Amino acid sequence: MTQPQSIGRAVGAEDSWYAKTSAVPEEETSALEPMSGQGAPQPEEHVHAKYIEVLGNNYQPKPAAMPSWLPQTKTGKHRAQLTNESQVILANNRDVAPYTQEPEDDSLLILTPVKNNAQHLARYFALLDKLKYPRSRISLAFLVSDSTDKTQQMLIESRQWYQEQAPPELRFRRFDIYRQDFFYALSRKQRHLREKQKERRIMMARARNYLWTRALENEQWVLWIDGDLEYYPPNIVRDLMAYDKDVIVPNCLVRRRNVQGRWKHSVYDRNAWQETAQSLEMIKKLNETDFLVEGYKSLKTHRRYLDRFPKNETVVPLDGVGGTFTLVKSHVHRSGVGFPAWLFQHQVETEGFAKLAKANGYGVYGLPFYYIRHVTN
Repeated sequence: MTQPQSIGRAVGAEDSWYAKTSAVPEEETSALEPMSGQGAPQPEEHVHAKYIEVLGNNYQPKPAAMPSWLPQTKTGKHRAQLTNESQVILANNRDVAPYTQEPEDDSLLILTPVKNNAQHLARYFALLDKLKYPRSRISLAFLVSDSTDKTQQMLIESRQWYQEQAPPELRFRRFDIYRQDFFYALSRKQRHLREKQKERRIMMARARNYLWTRALENEQWVLWIDGDLEYYPPNIVRDLMAYDKDVIVPNCLVRRRNVQGRWKHSVYDRNAWQETAQSLEMIKKLNETDFLVEGYKSLKTHRRYLDRFPKNETVVPLDGVGGTFTLVKSHVHRSGVGFPAWLFQHQVETEGFAKLAKANGYGVYGLPFYYIRHVTN
């Protein structure tokens, strides 16, 4: 088994790192018009979550009130009371999940790899709390990698709140946290350089594979969500499931103010695309070791992004997907389809996942006019 790589710092009640609650303002949701979904079902019986593993033992968190940065609920405002001796060690030595488990109907595993994501966690949970899907069917799993901020501690306190102190209807089926450091770091200036994308995306593929191979148990669906989304519709899970596709993604936008000061939406996730006759001709001329990446003027791939479809094409086949909000039937992963950390048809990570899924006979689709929104980088 892999040995744990990171030790959480002892955190006392005097620490003042709590961020203010970042609920989603109503006016932000009006900018997008999501498709309607079914109403939320009644809460079902809660399945108790497993504790975080600590060097082979179960971590028993001490009673604490709800951290002030988490979204407020009907129970009112609370503030965490942590003891000075609180020291959390996240272990990453969990056995890889077996592939033969029979999935439980309508169960959903939400997976989110995070790195220095503390500033976005309040909004992450605020959006999650608005989802119209039974909590007793939702499992959460996070992978913390190479983080130097409060992400790890905030997730631990979130798990403690939701699974220990929150009303039963707010508790998740399971809430797991993993830690695996890859000792990889890029400066903000280097992060989007084209020459750094192959190594960066390979590290992201390794993180995703580490997470799903350990977190997936008997869930029927797997949902990959970015840790820094700004908005998605409450009905989105039911809406995407209704299409009954092996892999499906909405259209992820980002909004920026134009010179007139008005908000303008544009496609954020350029990793969701469809090959064209022109792009396929371009691929024929590539060397076997050539790596393709989207979003750079110096590399024209001639692919068709989700903003290039007419309004009568509401669901379209894709050849590449991103990872901002990707719903996958769990049997796709169980069959061995993960995120290539090597070149597969000139792609790695999420686009490589889409290519690999299609090579294994699975369908990959996108919804050009079903919108979600990412924060502005």
